[in-house]
Amino acid sequence: MKQEVVPYTDLNLSKKEQVTMMFDRIAFRYDLMNRLLSFGIDVGWRKRILAILKPAQPKIILDVATGTADVAIQLAALHPEQITGIDISAEMLQLGRQKLKEKKLESQITLLQADAENLPFEDNKFDAITVAFGVRNFEHLEKGLQELNRVLKKNGTLVVLEFSRPKQFPFKQLFSLYFTYICPVLGQWITKDKMAYTYLHRSVAAFPDGKNFTDLLIKNGFISTQCIPLTFGISSIYSGKKQ
Repeated sequence: MKQEVVPYTDLNLSKKEQVTMMFDRIAFRYDLMNRLLSFGIDVGWRKRILAILKPAQPKIILDVATGTADVAIQLAALHPEQITGIDISAEMLQLGRQKLKEKKLESQITLLQADAENLPFEDNKFDAITVAFGVRNFEHLEKGLQELNRVLKKNGTLVVLEFSRPKQFPFKQLFSLYFTYICPVLGQWITKDKMAYTYLHRSVAAFPDGKNFTDLLIKNGFISTQCIPLTFGISSIYSGKKQ
């Protein structure tokens, strides 16, 4: 049986509990770490989500693993009627709410603490669902995908942005070196939580990226799936529609 990848291997807690603890711990430096670790490229990656959704002009959108609400805020550019962001970390959501207040988006975006594997919404509610760097942290990946499918309207669009593993030399080797050795050191220095960024590398290595993930989407009720590698395959953007 494959061992589950968790942030803190010395704690006798579920992955969900550990992921919640991890994000609560690093929330105060999460945005800074994202910019530093990706050299700011992650901002452009998130904009690709908008490009995929723009033709459909979704009116009701759910942003899962919203964190500090970066994607939810970008989604406001599509002028939907309603955006709901959910996350399991209260600390991340608190920072997200501060951003919404500063940008005067509180009436358009609602942030809720909720579990992606047990969504507090009725069936067929959302025109589109986005998840940026979140599915890798699901305790039960297929259960989470089934929940996303359940609350998505028929023909609604799911867009997932996630780290993947470059396949070509020298990016494969550079990626492994950077994520294995440099990220944990930066994480320790900036967030005081080295294990969170050791987990980043381990969880990316264990994630079923590329065709493996589109196969999982198909298995769990999505059609018209697509995978687009970004920046030499460091991340990938996946999309699919509810059957």
